[in-house]
Amino acid sequence: MNGVKLIACSSNRQLAEEIAAYLGLKLADTLITTFSDGEVRVQINESVRGYDVYIISSLSHPVNHHIMELLLTIDAVRRSSAKSITAVIPYYAYGRQDRQDKPRTPISAKVVADILQKVGVNRVIVVDLHSPQIQGFFDIPVEHLTAIPVLYDYIKKNLILNDPVVVSPDAGGVKRARDLANKLGCGIAVILKRRPEPNKAEVMDVVGDLEGKEAIIVDDIIDTAGTLTAAANILINRGAKRVIACATHGIFSGPAIERLTNSEIEKVIVTNTLPVYEKQFNKLEIVSIASLIGEAIKRIHEGSSVSSLFV
Repeated sequence: MNGVKLIACSSNRQLAEEIAAYLGLKLADTLITTFSDGEVRVQINESVRGYDVYIISSLSHPVNHHIMELLLTIDAVRRSSAKSITAVIPYYAYGRQDRQDKPRTPISAKVVADILQKVGVNRVIVVDLHSPQIQGFFDIPVEHLTAIPVLYDYIKKNLILNDPVVVSPDAGGVKRARDLANKLGCGIAVILKRRPEPNKAEVMDVVGDLEGKEAIIVDDIIDTAGTLTAAANILINRGAKRVIACATHGIFSGPAIERLTNSEIEKVIVTNTLPVYEKQFNKLEIVSIASLIGEAIKRIHEGSSVSSLFV
């Protein structure tokens, strides 16, 4: 791929290296570190003049630090006369703050979008936004990839399923559940719940047949795992004989690992959009999403269709 430079921020370098290997490229020589007072320092140690530059950064913990890394890297590349700049953001932080659900609160996902555009990004590649409408916060092209094909391939190759049903943990995830169910050739169920406060979920009811079935819960994010473990309990109580969970982004904050370890869930499958390797536990399976992102970069650079990657 002539004319392309890949730059990795510090947030998920392993994924960036896998993407580079898929494309047959090497990551550009960069220096990204911090000064003694905590300020981010960025230096590009090779020419990017006239190149299509792809900057890979998962906005993982510490989120605000990694956002500053990304912004300063974009600015450094723009000031170095790159032909175009694409921000590859496997995990888009602040995506859950996509609307004013209470008076006098910010729309934080929109703020992040505004800043990225202001600093000079020409295109954004993201994976499974918490709310697809976040694409509308941008006035530049947004390639919104989904991890469903990657998760499906893993399930098909590694799990033996008898009479499965795909379960959405809330009404907002029905399309995601339907997409996976269509690939598996099975039905879906939906959990209806209300959330009294952030990171706390109260499960209410289940719509769908679960008796004697193997339930696959599919979600975009696993954070504290309160929703997921509560969902697993109600599925078992409603007659499911087995529960498997899969999600695109494994944040695993707070008590998540303890909850999942002690839960009814047999296996937890996530992609590596976030650096989850240091959070490994017995039930966890990590699937690489590098080929999906790498193929998107390749097709964008060649001017070919990316739409087949969305399904």
